Amino acid sequence: MPSVKPTRSDRRAADRRRTATTSSSRPKLTSHVRLRFDAAREQHVLLGPESVMVLNPTGADILSLCDGRHTVAEIVATLQDRYDGVVDDEVRRFLDRLATKRCLEMSDG
Repeated sequence: MPSVKPTRSDRRAADRRRTATTSSSRPKLTSHVRLRFDAAREQHVLLGPESVMVLNPTGADILSLCDGRHTVAEIVATLQDRYDGVVDDEVRRFLDRLATKRCLEMSDG
């Protein structure tokens, strides 16, 4: 019986379903990435295997709360206390992009 290999668009759709962020999702950094402060750059970075993502202060604050205990709703509420104009959808999109890159894993409630 011939097997059907999933197409790239099938894999992307599966990734989007797997990383769909809800208010009750609890994001956590995956085991192969680290959030660190780079003294040379004087910025926070997300270190992965053979990669470095330089973060702005807001991105670093979001990721510092991604410990698997805080829900997305709690993260947004904390950010709204610290910053003006925090938009829930922007935080979710940021988390979704990192989950798609396999830097974050999401657990439900």
